Amino acid sequence: MGAAASTEHTSENREALVTALISESKRILETQPGNRCCKYLGPYLESEEGKALSDDDLKTFYGCARTGLENEDSGLGCYAQTPADYEKFGGFFNKVIGDYHLDDPEKTQKHESCWDASAIGENGVLDVTKLGLEQLSMRVRVGRNLKQFNLPGAMDQAERIKFEQSMLLAFAALVANEAYGGEIYSLSPDFGEGVVNPNKISNEKYEELVKAHVLFKDMDADPYLKSAGIASDWPYGRGCWQSADKECIIWFGEEDQLRIMCMKTGTCLNEVFDRLKTMLDTVEAIDGIDFAVSENFGNVTSCPSNLGTGMRASVHIKIPNLTSDGTDTKAKEVCDPLGLSVRGTGGEHTPIGADGTVDISPRNRLFIKESEIIAKLYSGIEQLMAKEKEAAAVVPAEAEAPAAAAEA
Repeated sequence: MGAAASTEHTSENREALVTALISESKRILETQPGNRCCKYLGPYLESEEGKALSDDDLKTFYGCARTGLENEDSGLGCYAQTPADYEKFGGFFNKVIGDYHLDDPEKTQKHESCWDASAIGENGVLDVTKLGLEQLSMRVRVGRNLKQFNLPGAMDQAERIKFEQSMLLAFAALVANEAYGGEIYSLSPDFGEGVVNPNKISNEKYEELVKAHVLFKDMDADPYLKSAGIASDWPYGRGCWQSADKECIIWFGEEDQLRIMCMKTGTCLNEVFDRLKTMLDTVEAIDGIDFAVSENFGNVTSCPSNLGTGMRASVHIKIPNLTSDGTDTKAKEVCDPLGLSVRGTGGEHTPIGADGTVDISPRNRLFIKESEIIAKLYSGIEQLMAKEKEAAAVVPAEAEAPAAAAEA
């Protein structure tokens, strides 16, 4: 279903557009029943709320649902286009959110936030050496969006530039702060109408930063983000600020307007968690920074999967016995019941490390407190390492069996 053809006819032939959207969603569900966008799109458009949408709102709603219609294997298949969309299209998004976060499209809760982790571990200290581990690569990030701008999917080039320019004062305040310092790396070719971008970097520098996992890859190559409009106008409005010690980064212009993160190699998970909270408070106190927040869903993000905390807390951990077959299959079998996601060391859809290193993080973002996420990561590491030790006894036994058979 072509985007141009669909949106051009919104005012002229509303009924035909709605019929086409419902028909397409039903066709997709026949082979992709897990596509939540298609599952709830038809019933929503046929509901009283859906029928009452203005032509402009229907066009915006199509923008929210487009990625699920064009990428049939989507699990969620929808991205909000503005901070108000979760309320404006509540009859649709509430079903998607209930299904994804609560395993029930009819259920709903109110998100609560709490960063106080003082009662976790030993007075808030989450030391992995207590679990028999040495230093780990640790990272905690949150997604945030400013309420005065559209979300990335609905931004045009001019708004992307305006957003980047609005963030320059915040980045300047961080650079001037002795606790952070650092530099701004921008991909925007210019600021429009002949205005030079003082922070523009070369292609060579960009590739260097991508390889170092400081900056994100070319979003235009991602079909899901492309369909959602999030990758449009690449590379305008994209880049990052990085602290002088390289442990704090703020991406701008990715899936969310801002991805704010702290990372380090160490043994205490609470160190990156606490520093992120301090940096987040510092950023939010800067004039002009007003994060979009939903009364029911907490921090607003483009993807419903990140609503609430917007947080992903992760570590790179070596589990050679659970990955002895060269894949993360067994690791996922162990981690799934623990509520942990397993990724490759380069992120989603990347291979595991040759030494059995994987990236693990708690899956939940919404209807869970920030302090509970970091606690869940710590307890998850403990349980995962117990399974890794169990697997250590199995691997040698499996290796000995062929040898014994050969001797016989």
